[in-house]
Amino acid sequence: MQEVILQQLQHITLESQGLNQTASFGTGKNAVLKALEHLGYIQIDTLSIVERAHHHTLWTRIPDYHPNYLEELMEERKVFEYWFHAASYLPMRDFRYALPQMLSVKENQSHYYNADPKVMQHVLDVIRNEGPKKARDFESESKKAGSWWSWKPTKLALERLFMQGDLMISKRKGMEKTYDLRERVLPKDINLKEPSSLEFAEYLVKTYLRAYGFTTLKQITHLKTGELLKKEAQEVLQSMLQENSIQQISIDGMPPVFVQSDLLEKTFAPPVSQVQLLSPFDNSIIHRDRIKQIFNFDFRLECYVPKEKRQYGYFCLPILFGNSFMGRLDCKAHRKSKQFELIHLHIEDVNINPDLWLEPFIKSVQQFADFNGCPSLQLTQVSPTKFTKKVEKYLRKLT
Repeated sequence: MQEVILQQLQHITLESQGLNQTASFGTGKNAVLKALEHLGYIQIDTLSIVERAHHHTLWTRIPDYHPNYLEELMEERKVFEYWFHAASYLPMRDFRYALPQMLSVKENQSHYYNADPKVMQHVLDVIRNEGPKKARDFESESKKAGSWWSWKPTKLALERLFMQGDLMISKRKGMEKTYDLRERVLPKDINLKEPSSLEFAEYLVKTYLRAYGFTTLKQITHLKTGELLKKEAQEVLQSMLQENSIQQISIDGMPPVFVQSDLLEKTFAPPVSQVQLLSPFDNSIIHRDRIKQIFNFDFRLECYVPKEKRQYGYFCLPILFGNSFMGRLDCKAHRKSKQFELIHLHIEDVNINPDLWLEPFIKSVQQFADFNGCPSLQLTQVSPTKFTKKVEKYLRKLT
């Protein structure tokens, strides 16, 4: 019975995440906004071993995705940057739910962006009088003769003012951010009423239920502190149980699981027979305990692990085939030579017939390589080694 429930939860979360069918959110720029509003956030990451996480995550779900789409949506004020559990893009409609953290930062003088108030005021005055600024604009200023500030304090000031909501990021090009006053970035009709603790808890509960189809209290409060939030989230869940919009189920080794009632009995079509290479920061994989419990896939990103202690490689991508995480691929985009290196392909579900997954795997790798601007593929290593010749054969055949 537990196995049947786990399989149903796998189908539920893959559908809710937009991973069980091609183009679940549609195509084009409108699909980007639709995906972001459905998922609740997209994590931003600076690592560029392959295309950065925010673009990779959206490309996985939107076949014709282009990075310009996200940049344009920012400039159209339909999305904004702030903190979810990490630096993220969020839908502008949810801006008011960022206010509690902004106010908390503003009131906390010991926050980790502990900037000099005089430098903060200077930064605000410059942006107010001269318009939007990048961090390097202040770096240039600091080199003027007689300057009493330096780039590091102004960078801290920019980040502090951003975290407390006085500044927003008005545009981004790659990883370079442009800052402007909040009132010049926000749409005129945006709701600026701070949510109550109960409203904030309800926002989190419903965001996770919409994005995953099910959730746990631990997931809802992930990296969010405070007993009040936990208490309010429990109240929201209890209310939804009473109205029968969700059901509570038990899974061995897991805290209570809350599932949308309409999904629990749903009959799902088989996932498309495609292989998907996910970002290590993809929404579907970011809660490592949950993936281990539901899919029996133990994933850790090892780029922060000393080289000698790595088991799989510096920057592995989880490989999803149907509703199974069948392995992981350590890879790198060599942009100067336009070569995409498959450093080490780890096949973990060795019971799946290679003839079922090899062709879609190579096609997916080629599409991802093209997205990275590196159309030439190079295979270095395969584990177990018994699959090496077969992978090489399909690689020659399909590229």
